[in-house]
Amino acid sequence: MISCIIVDDEQHAIDVLVHFVKQTPLLELKGTTTRPLEALQMVNAEKIDLVFLDVQMPDISGIDFIKAINGRCKVILTTAYSEFAAEGFELEVVDYLLKPVPFPRFLKAVQRVADSLESGTGGNSVDLLEDDYIFVKTEAKGKMLRINLQDIDYIESLKNYVAFHYNGTKTMALLNMKDLDERLPARHFMRVSRSFIIALRKISGVEGNLVRLKNINAEIVLGDTYRAAFMEKMKGKLMG
Repeated sequence: MISCIIVDDEQHAIDVLVHFVKQTPLLELKGTTTRPLEALQMVNAEKIDLVFLDVQMPDISGIDFIKAINGRCKVILTTAYSEFAAEGFELEVVDYLLKPVPFPRFLKAVQRVADSLESGTGGNSVDLLEDDYIFVKTEAKGKMLRINLQDIDYIESLKNYVAFHYNGTKTMALLNMKDLDERLPARHFMRVSRSFIIALRKISGVEGNLVRLKNINAEIVLGDTYRAAFMEKMKGKLMG
């Protein structure tokens, strides 16, 4: 069971989520509140796995709340305002639900929490679905760009930057490969050398130390350090 609380300054929004929680066997509701400071006390007083959290609230904002709990539990943001998505994902929230929240979308977010708790991964190591995406800081100061995970072909390390290759486009971002390797969903992405992370679904073939990617003119050299783990992963798909 995933113990959870709901924090929102609007009671009708709480009522909707309470109804959803009661229909979800994975969840155990520990409490609700319209006051974020009271919610902080709940998190400090007992074991809470998950907080459903509004962003715009009195006393302190949802963003400040996340900073205050300092990773003690998972967070799913619930808000009517999409402009907070980038900051939320920078703070490693598990998911970001826009109101009014459809029940199927709520269930998807809860499953992400369950998966991350089971695997011990961070909040953003989520299963690859159509609406999964990340925000990255680009070379332009103050500019962040949304990239859909399903569109990514591969990621290339270029000194202090990485290049995301997707849909025939290359976007440079000030990131490092280690952080990406840890945070991208391992079911769908794999580091195959010091310089490359590939989308497993884009593999068209393997020939010696070359990994070929479909629909693009790219051949990735499989690094010696990463070869054993890569081949072990491929065994599960091998026929004959």
